[in-house]
This record gives sequence, structure tokens and C-alpha cells, in this order.
Amino acid sequence: MRSSVQCPTSCSLSPAMDSSGMLRWTLHKKIDQNPSTSCVLVRILVKELERAERGDLRHYIIPLLHTLMYTLIQAPCIPDELCARVYDFCKRLLTLPKPFCTIGLDYASRLQVERTAPGTLYQRMVISEQSLPSAPFPYQEKIFIFADPELLPEAICNALVTDTEAAQVSQSPQGCMSCVVTHALQAALGDTCDIHGLRARLQALPPGDVEHWFQQVVAAMEGTGSEGDSDRGQHTARLERIYHDLLGSSPAGNAPQEGLQGTPLPNPSISFHLWTEDEQLWKELVLFLRPLSQSCEPDCLGQELDPLEMQDMLTDCGCCEQSRFSVLSTDSGIERDLPAQEEPCGPCAPCVPSVPCAPCAPCAADSERSRLHRKGGIKKKLSPLESVALLQAGSAVPGGKPPGKLPRRAGMSPEPAAPLQRLHTARVVLLGDDRILGRLAQAFHSLRKREARRVFLTPRLNLQLYHIPVVAGLPHPAADHTGPEELCEVAGYLSRADPWYESNINTLCHMIPKLATMPSSTSRALVTDLFLPDVIAYYTRMGTQPVCFQVHSVKVLFRDPAQDPAEDVFLTELLTQVQDSPSHRELNTTKKKSSLDGPGIDITVTYRKVVLSDRQKELALSLRSTGLLMKAIPAEEAEDLGCLSVTITEIIRINNLAGRSFSAVANRFKTRNIKIRSPDQRPFTVRLDKDSRRTYRDVISLEVSPCLEPSYCLQKTRTMKFSPHETEDVGLVKYLPKSLLLPINTFAGVMQ
Repeated sequence: MRSSVQCPTSCSLSPAMDSSGMLRWTLHKKIDQNPSTSCVLVRILVKELERAERGDLRHYIIPLLHTLMYTLIQAPCIPDELCARVYDFCKRLLTLPKPFCTIGLDYASRLQVERTAPGTLYQRMVISEQSLPSAPFPYQEKIFIFADPELLPEAICNALVTDTEAAQVSQSPQGCMSCVVTHALQAALGDTCDIHGLRARLQALPPGDVEHWFQQVVAAMEGTGSEGDSDRGQHTARLERIYHDLLGSSPAGNAPQEGLQGTPLPNPSISFHLWTEDEQLWKELVLFLRPLSQSCEPDCLGQELDPLEMQDMLTDCGCCEQSRFSVLSTDSGIERDLPAQEEPCGPCAPCVPSVPCAPCAPCAADSERSRLHRKGGIKKKLSPLESVALLQAGSAVPGGKPPGKLPRRAGMSPEPAAPLQRLHTARVVLLGDDRILGRLAQAFHSLRKREARRVFLTPRLNLQLYHIPVVAGLPHPAADHTGPEELCEVAGYLSRADPWYESNINTLCHMIPKLATMPSSTSRALVTDLFLPDVIAYYTRMGTQPVCFQVHSVKVLFRDPAQDPAEDVFLTELLTQVQDSPSHRELNTTKKKSSLDGPGIDITVTYRKVVLSDRQKELALSLRSTGLLMKAIPAEEAEDLGCLSVTITEIIRINNLAGRSFSAVANRFKTRNIKIRSPDQRPFTVRLDKDSRRTYRDVISLEVSPCLEPSYCLQKTRTMKFSPHETEDVGLVKYLPKSLLLPINTFAGVMQ
């Protein structure tokens, strides 16, 4: 079955590149080089899909369907009867469980549009990925690659920057518009389209004319199917008129019959970022929605803020002409501290002896202004990204009138605001191991808290998260026992849940470091040939099914009462270890106690045990332990992602004739909530997500529980103000997600 699909890829590969993902990439590269084989490949894939359906080989369906759809999008022209077979197959997937029915519904809706207007899927993908101006389809997408420079070697980061820049160096907006025009006309006209003459004509036109014809084609493509116009014949006639007008005197039909000529699919817009700041992810998303180069008109300030709030919170935006500053006062605000007048007010009229002179009105006003005048302060100009003006300017509806201002007088109803649309899609790709995913969990939690206080990104931005595991050395070793496999537990779980992720993405774990360290030569250029950007583009384009991981919150209490408790979140694991005593006196006391009670410290553990009946059973125990490990990623696919697998190393004292000895026993249980406390105030360390940089010392107590969605907590607090005795969720709280889940996209989600 698979040999019929992989037969075009039987080319010689280096051992480092021998993987299923490389075979898939080679297959699509051959389609680019020889577009006439696309119809043959689509027929083969349809037959294999139907055979897998008859044989109930479901684990082959999703990989074959993704390969087919990716080929169909790039194909210059596919017969309608072939698209109809694929469409019927996708409709039959609706009777299967998730993720088959979800993917089948998505692809069936796309194919329905493609059958009515061939080339629409290609056109929409290019428009959104390149952010081309298009009123009928105003969607934009961008890929953000984040890598931690302290976790990945510099050679890998440099290689990734070089490859991403090389993938887009030859692309221009006019070139992408020409690709859309060429592909759309060829998809509608087929062999009668003079592809060489069309390309030459578009290259000879100035940029303004290219954009004109691009807008004409987009309007024709997006107009098909709307307002009851779904006839494919009318669509073809409309594009044929555009084709004639574009070529001018060159008549259609006289083109040499050279077969179908493919139009390359431009690489998506990719930006590479070294993650050096905690708020860097949020800043990049804000800049994607509202670049600093755009103007912030006062009338475009959003309708979400109250006028008084706007007056108080509006600060400077770097692209505004009139800047606002916050002034740091240097006076005390007390009237008697103000400087006295140097020159007294002179009499304005003849004065009566022994009667004080009353100052005239202008002098009184000057005196009052002088008394109330403040000293010059220090003007602090805020960052443009921290400006409310920048955020609120992004709320203006594209292509429409700016939202009206809120009325200031009572009795006037506000104008209805236009509903916001998610016109932007940010595809964030995390390169690295579980440690960078721990940072992602922190940033995601911070972003959700910010959105709970003031919504900005959520109604406007579609955020998609992806993960490509990369392991190359351990510059910051998490622990002595942690190896490369232990550092990629999330990728391992995704690979078990989705075999196509294992074949295309997880195999890059050790391949990317090898590619980065290869000598810069012609052979390296031939082997890579934009391999990494192509794989990232394929992953972000076809990986639409999320796997949601529970984020856990931890509250840490320190030994020093003056030190405030700390709150943090983690995604993969939490490790506690006995901390070495710093003082000599305490060290001697510890040694004496350890010789009697054994190594470790005494702790009390309170937790809610997870049972099959899902009933809450709270247990408490006291023991002596040297450490504790909580795993949030299950070792098996069938296990619950919301549970913590806890392993406590307990020290047991054994008395025998030879004397006293100690043995270590591992206690294992599953829980969702757990509290650990040291009754003797003996400190221990807490490390989160295998990252030594996220280690807390001098800890005497900690509490772990599932992290709650910040919007749920905020709404719950508001509800409790009006119903303080209500224990269950009521009102809007019932419909809000309670737990904070981190979605990471794969090709199939969790296969059932």
C-alpha cells in the first residue's frame, strides 16, 4: 500500500536524512519539478484511501489524506471527477470518531469551494501567508519561530536564521500576486492557458498593474459561490475574459500544447526570534496585529474603554503625532512649600492710609496661577508596546468606519459596535525541548491573565502553537539523570498520539543539529535545499488538530518569613530535593540527626487520590524522604493528561542485629492536588520543567493544583461578590473553561 505512494521517492539519501519525513518532502519536491504527475499521484492516493477504508486501516487514512490535500492545493489543474471522489470520501469520514470526522469535515468544506472555483485553496493560502491586500479575503497569517539561545547552540540558531531568510529572499509581493494570477487562470482554463506568455506578460507589467489584475482575479474567485452564483461554467467564463484582457492581442487557444506547467507555492512569512525576554511573545503578537508603522488615529481608539478610563490610561504611542507623557512630580503638593512672590502686587488705585491695597482682577489671577504652579517634573515616555493607544488603535475594523465614541451624557444609547473578526492567525513554533515548553506555559498563562483583565488579542487573533523537538547537548543540565529522551517527553507523547507527527516532526530532533553542523558547501546546499523551512511550512499548514496539555500551578512558601510566597506554573514536571544546609552549626545538627533518622527530611503530604470512580479521596501521610518527582506527561497514551504521577523516595529505617540501616522505597500514586510541608522547617529545593534556571531554594512548603483559566477566576470573583454563599458555578461562570489548557497542534490530534 505504502510502496505505491513512496515509489517516486526511492532516491539515494544520506543516512542522516533517511526518514519518513524526508521521503514525504522528496515526494512533494518531485511534484514541484514535474507538475504533470500531480493528477497521477492524486489518483493513486484516492485508491489507497479507499483501500484503507475497506480494510479498516484507519492509521493510514490521515497521513494519506494530508498528503493528498497538500498535493491537490499545489496541483495546476485537477479534473472535477477526481475532486468529487475525494469530496465523497471526506463526507464518509463524518461517521467516524474524532479526529477523523473533524478532519473530514474541514477538508470536505474546502473541497466544496475548490470544486466551484478551482485554485481557491492555493489563492487563499498565498494571500493569508503573504499578507497581500485583498478586501474579499482580508486574512493574514505569520509564522513565529521561537528558540531559547541558552538552550540551543549558536550554530543551530545561525543555521535556522540562514535557512528562513534564504526561503524568502527571492520573494516579493508582486511575485506572489503573479503566482496567484497564473495559478488561478491555469486552474480554470487548463491546457488552453498560455502559461509562458502569461508569465512574460506579468513580468513586463509595472507593480501597480500587477496588483490591478491580482485584485480582478481575487474578486472573480471569491465572488463565485456568493449570492447564489455557484455555476462553474460562469466562473470559467469570467476568468477567461480576464485572461483575454490581460494578454491583450494574444488570442487564447494558440498556445503551444506543452502540458500543464506548475506554479510554485511561495514560502510563508517566517520570522525567527531568540527568546530573551519574558514578555517577548506578547509583544510580537501585538506588533503583528498593529505594527508600529501604522498610524494611531484618535478616532480609532477602541470602544472597549470607558471615556474616563481612556483619559486616565491613554499614554504615548510612538507613531502618534501628539505624544502624551506621564509627569513625575518633584514638589510636595503642600501650598506653604511653594515659593513666595518676589515682587508684591502694586496698588491699582489711590489707597486709603492704613488700609491694605486690594489687588486688581488680573493681578489676582496671576497670583493664583503662581500659587498653584508646579515645578518642572521628569517626563517619562513609555514604550509604544505598553501604550493603551497602540492597543486600542488595533480595535478599528479594517476597511470600515472607525467606531464611534461613547456618549458622555446619560440617556444616550451607544452606537452598536461592529463584531470583531479574527483576521490574523499567528502560528508560533517552539524549537527545543521540554524546557522551552515550560517557558511557553509561563508566557501563555501571563497572556491569559492579561487578556482576562483587558481583552485585546483574544477576539482579533487566532493563536496556533506548534512544537519541533531539538536536542543538541545540555548547556544547562537539568539533572544528572536527565537524558535527551527525558527532555522530550511532550514530543514523545505527541508521537505516540499521532504517528504522522512522529514521521515528519519528531525525527527532526537529532536531524536539525546534524544539518546545522554540516560544513558549508555545495553538498550541504543540495541536501538541505530549504528542507527545514519546507517542513515547518508543511507542519503549520496541515497541522490543525490540537492536543491540550493541563498547566499546573504551584505555590511556594519560603523559610524566611520576610520573603513573599511565590506562584508559578509548570507543564511537564516538578522535582524537589533536600537542600544542603549552609551554616556550619546547622550542618553539624543535620549530620547528627541524619545518623539517627537516616538521610532526607521529614515531610507531611496531603493529596487527593485519583480513583476510577472519580470520587475525591483525601489522604495524608508523614514520612522521611530525600526527594519527590511529579510528572504531568503520562507515559502511556491512554492515561489522563490532567493527572500528576507522583513518586516519593521514602527512607525506611531497619533495625537488625548488625545495627541500624536504611533503605529507599519509591511510593507512587496519582493525584490532581497535593500539598507538601516540612514540619521541622528543613529547606528543600523545587525545580520546574527540568530547567535549572527555574529553581526555588529555601522552600519549606508547596502546593500544586491544576491551573485555573484566569478569565474563569475573574468571573468567579465577580459572581461571589453578589452571591457569597453560592458554592457551585452559576451564571456565566458555568460556560467558561475552568482549567488552563495549553494546545499544541499536530496532524491528527489524539488518534482513537
